[in-house]
Amino acid sequence: MGLLLPWSGSALQARPDFVLLVIIFWLIRAPHLCNVGTAWFVGLFVDLATGGVFGQYALAYTVTAYFAVNYQRRLVLFNNMQQAFYVFLLLMISQLTLLLLKLFGGAEIFGWQYFIPSFTGILLWQIAVLFGLKTGGRTRGV
Repeated sequence: MGLLLPWSGSALQARPDFVLLVIIFWLIRAPHLCNVGTAWFVGLFVDLATGGVFGQYALAYTVTAYFAVNYQRRLVLFNNMQQAFYVFLLLMISQLTLLLLKLFGGAEIFGWQYFIPSFTGILLWQIAVLFGLKTGGRTRGV
């Protein structure tokens, strides 16, 4: 699990949400095996592993999974760049959900650096697609 690796410094700030990327992949690839409930359970495990506010990752993953499942049938028809944009939006939805929960919890306002994991996450997604990750997208343009 990427969350449990010993990250520090700027690597910690830029660390993508590996667990969410895997959930998004399975929601796109096999929605009959991974659904909103799966995202919720995995989110609870991430909450336990990180020791933060219990339920924040569960809620963020559930909201993200809801949007991923709603558009899954169209998403498999997108080409790789369109899918990458949609996955980026899903990562941003998760980040924004976590941000709102942290702000309601009394945290200070975060700068633009808070969203770096979404950018590194989409970069990791594109590298995985480049190396053969099959997400159901078309391989040629349009």
